[in-house]
Amino acid sequence: MDNEQKMTELRAILEPEEEEMPVLLSYLEQAKYAILNRMYPYATDLEYEGIDVPERFHMKQVRIAAYLLNKRGAEGETTHIENGIHRNYRGSDIPVELLQDVMPQVGIPR
Repeated sequence: MDNEQKMTELRAILEPEEEEMPVLLSYLEQAKYAILNRMYPYATDLEYEGIDVPERFHMKQVRIAAYLLNKRGAEGETTHIENGIHRNYRGSDIPVELLQDVMPQVGIPR
């Protein structure tokens, strides 16, 4: 799945306005680095250059990007109650559940 296909999936989930497309690409990139950081915990950003997320994690990358976009503006919120709607977040980052099946690898990305 290339970036255009990932963008198509993300647009289908979020139904963004046309001017929000650069924002979607930015969140896809953040999701990519979240997955790569989990896979290679001791690698540096320079070692990720030219490396893409393995194909089996492409939809996970889209789901993480959608999660981050939906949480935008409420980062780090611990409790919010309004008109019967209750929100709270355990942390201000990506939930462990979204990354739990991404296993750390030994070595550096190639």
